Amino acid sequence: MREEPSSHEGDRPETKPVSRRAVFLDRDGTLIQERDYLADPEGVSLLPGVPEALRLLAEGGFALVVVTNQSGIARGLYTLDDYHAVAHQLDEELRRTGVDLDATYFCPHHPEFTGPCECRKPNTGMYVQAARELGLDLSDSYFVGDRQKDVVPAATLAGTGILVRTGYGLEEEVAVGEGTIVVDSLLDAARLILSAG
Repeated sequence: MREEPSSHEGDRPETKPVSRRAVFLDRDGTLIQERDYLADPEGVSLLPGVPEALRLLAEGGFALVVVTNQSGIARGLYTLDDYHAVAHQLDEELRRTGVDLDATYFCPHHPEFTGPCECRKPNTGMYVQAARELGLDLSDSYFVGDRQKDVVPAATLAGTGILVRTGYGLEEEVAVGEGTIVVDSLLDAARLILSAG
């Protein structure tokens, strides 16, 4: 798994031609059990149906891209090394189930601690970076998560937003705008995406 801190440090990879659809996936509360400011790899626990959902989407030709806000870094609650250890554990657990993610992007910022940035969801910086680096068609992609900020970028980027009722989804459902699809789980989201063709 390639992890790209969204601060855009260092040399940028060349832009790839647009060729693939993607499913952009929030991490906490969507792929794994929601835990406040997860810093311990032992706390990584896949939600039910997640491996099957990801396998179905990969078999359907979708790029699997995790896009996650990690403000605990800016808040000083855990380090970049802690974040990478958790990300590595998620990778390993998914690999054991036959799933490889195409990429993971994370935002280590929070406006109260580091000032504004373009990457923190619901901003679109991480999605645009992923599209450029992986050759993704944002307007033909899906934006899946358990919070409003995970699905708002879909409207901005002309994609499709899907809120899952795991994690904070039940609380956030009342706040999502028109055009956002709401389903019970990532597996339900995967089946809906594949049925849409």
